[in-house]
Amino acid sequence: MGNYTIVYDRTKCIGAANCAAIAPETWVMAKDGLADCVKKKFEEKDLQKNLDAAIACPAHAIVIKDEKGNALV
Repeated sequence: MGNYTIVYDRTKCIGAANCAAIAPETWVMAKDGLADCVKKKFEEKDLQKNLDAAIACPAHAIVIKDEKGNALV
């Protein structure tokens, strides 16, 4: 179980694929052209790349929360 959680609103996704390019172990592109989150919880070692993926999302569909529920992005 991870210290951080991804909250993803797929309805906002526009298929830019920035998340999959930055954090391919967390994000994959589905056949419909939108991203799927395959790892909703992660540890500190994966924080920076997941923060980068969230920041790079032009649709602001990705939120990263810490263990207290505070949104980091």
